[in-house]
Amino acid sequence: MTTRVTKKKKTDVYTDSLAFHEKYHGKIEVHSKVPLANRRDLSLAYTPGVAAVCKEIARDKNLAYKYTLKANTIAIVTDGSRVLSLGNIGGYAAIPVMEGKALLFKKLADIDAFPICFENYHTEFVDEVKNIAPVFGGIALEDIAAPKCFELEEALQGIGIPVMHDDQHGTAVVVLAALLNACKVTKKRFEDLNIVICGAGAAGFAITRILKCIGYDPNLCSSVNDIIVCDTKGIIHRDREGLYANKYKFIIGEGTNKRGRTGTLADAMEGADVCIGVSVPGIITQSMVRQMNPDPIIFAMAYPLPEIYPADALLAGAAVVGTGRSEYPNQINYALAFPGIFRGALDVCATRISDEMKVAAAHALANYVKQPRKDRILPKVLNRDVVKAVAAAVREAAIESGCARTF
Repeated sequence: MTTRVTKKKKTDVYTDSLAFHEKYHGKIEVHSKVPLANRRDLSLAYTPGVAAVCKEIARDKNLAYKYTLKANTIAIVTDGSRVLSLGNIGGYAAIPVMEGKALLFKKLADIDAFPICFENYHTEFVDEVKNIAPVFGGIALEDIAAPKCFELEEALQGIGIPVMHDDQHGTAVVVLAALLNACKVTKKRFEDLNIVICGAGAAGFAITRILKCIGYDPNLCSSVNDIIVCDTKGIIHRDREGLYANKYKFIIGEGTNKRGRTGTLADAMEGADVCIGVSVPGIITQSMVRQMNPDPIIFAMAYPLPEIYPADALLAGAAVVGTGRSEYPNQINYALAFPGIFRGALDVCATRISDEMKVAAAHALANYVKQPRKDRILPKVLNRDVVKAVAAAVREAAIESGCARTF
């Protein structure tokens, strides 16, 4: 008699994830910090004792940081209009991603974060977000399409707590850190770099700003020599028709491309030192890489598939390659930045996240890697010690830039 051996069918991560989420009904929950075993516990935690706490906060609302969860809690706000590579899937479908973000905040930085998912972005959206601010020590804007994400973040800067769109600034901070260390590897001077950015959405705009110091104090950070930004229509330049219709592309057009170059992405990459992709898969070719200056740096960050695969970029002459994917060296992931930035901001009850805090976070990330190599220009994601280093730098920068609260 022959015994038949059957192999267990291998499932993929998507099938496993569905089962995983069904089993746990989500990834986060609320736990009590205090006992509730008897009448005395109830009197302290709720009525009548809680009335004394309410009176103190009514006298000085800043005391909410002392007496409530506000000091360590942030809201993760989205309208679901640009979720991962899925696009505009709405608030309901965005919940699993926001829960995942909350999990990262808790595991990496011990921050209590909660998803606030709106189904639609509408005219009252800014006011609705403002009105939830009292209970939170910060707001992380997530997966909101451009230009709404720019407008919302700008409108919320004066509400007295840190508000940061991670897709923009978290990504920009990590790119700056990666580029500082890539320069050490290639012996290129940061100030001499000619950079091409492929993609003019939220991440592309923020990366452009921080590398070119657009809107930043020039004494705060060094600016690269020049940046050329490309969108779906090609190179952005100040004379391009229709540029004035988009405020943010107008800012790019005025602050970059000082030689006024026109044409396609391939034209832009000729003679460049660095190409940073935050766009769509497969858009960068080996021939484009070969047109760049010697020892080019390629950050191909489209997800889930990069603008060019690392092996192809290296074969074409790239000296350092980074992607958004975890299975390749040099993962450029904003998870390296946002937990430490918000941890540092919450530690000093910050009123906002300043440019100084973002630049300090980038340098802390870069300096964490003591001896950068072509295959290691950034720390590993999920390293709690990295979060501590970034948080310490952000705390100091918050105090120096006048963003820390004093009681």
